[in-house]
Amino acid sequence: MKAVIAVDSFKGSISSIQASKAIKEGITKADPKMEIVSLPMGDGGEGTVEAIVHATGGVFREKLVTGPLHDKVMATYGISGNGQTAIIEVASACGLTLLTKQQRNPSLTTTFGVGELIMDAIDQGCRDFIIGLGGSATNDAGIGMLQALGVQFFDRRRNEVGFGGAQLALIEKINIAGMHPILTECTFRVACDVENALYGKDGAAVVFGPQKGANLDMVKELDNGLKYFASVVNRETGLIIHTIKGGGAAGGLGAAFHAFLNGKLKSGISLVMEHVKLASYIKDADLVITGEGKLDNQTAYGKVPMGVAQLAKQYGVPVIAVAGAITEDVASLHEHGITACFSIIQEPTNLDESMKEQIAYQNLMKTSEQFMRLIIGVK
Repeated sequence: MKAVIAVDSFKGSISSIQASKAIKEGITKADPKMEIVSLPMGDGGEGTVEAIVHATGGVFREKLVTGPLHDKVMATYGISGNGQTAIIEVASACGLTLLTKQQRNPSLTTTFGVGELIMDAIDQGCRDFIIGLGGSATNDAGIGMLQALGVQFFDRRRNEVGFGGAQLALIEKINIAGMHPILTECTFRVACDVENALYGKDGAAVVFGPQKGANLDMVKELDNGLKYFASVVNRETGLIIHTIKGGGAAGGLGAAFHAFLNGKLKSGISLVMEHVKLASYIKDADLVITGEGKLDNQTAYGKVPMGVAQLAKQYGVPVIAVAGAITEDVASLHEHGITACFSIIQEPTNLDESMKEQIAYQNLMKTSEQFMRLIIGVK
């Protein structure tokens, strides 16, 4: 038999690589002769860099960049094994996890560090980019990133504006002439699993602003700033950014990539599956194992288990999904290609204990051994 392991990280608990190792160890205990292919996955958020670097034999690179509150942070991105593709999670440079709850303020936070990572990757010879937009702490419509790439934004007094979402309402002039010329040779594939527009009731500030630290007054100011900025961009460059599906992702970074860098916004899991060539491994497999920290009604919307299951369904390959928690509404996932779901929790325990990496590893290993013994017995 041949099994393909394609799991996401269990957020806050265990990485996709470690989870894959645990599952492989469990399956091997049940059947030492099983052919096993491990392809750790990601959906554009946490774990995406790790997944693609692992699959392509690439490398990780660290770079000191400008963090969300303008201080320096050490960010990590990946370069594929052929040295041509850079894989960047924007959260590594401007993510919520870099700030305490008290520090969150999307009027001030900047995406400048994302641009610095892009420039560093260009210096390393990369011309192809995969960008994951999840987890940002920003609402600056990507002006910080664009500033790092050479775009200038001026206020009415012809002074360059500063950093943060509050600066959008001050912009009167845009100069793209200074944008790094190499960028015209680059391609950007952007993992974006939301369809939110730049502004309005479904826009970046209204929907995502509160989780980034914005109160009601700030949300209104940021939304107005995004709307005003979109009009200035159209007047100054002819670009239309407010109608882009997914333009509101990462506080407007989706719009910036699409409009200024000709970025192609795609489903995160689709991007990852395509890059690691998952279909080529699944098509002749007997079993696929996928999973994430929690299987619920959100799993069906662009998450790793659903993407993997739908692909496996095309080839008629059964799929087992494992998770720390499984909600009652998970039954709908069976219609989309997940054959069976298993919780890895072995005994009554509290959440903090069960999420410890060592505990999660053991639970994944034990659960995998048991479902594999069942499959072997039935066969």
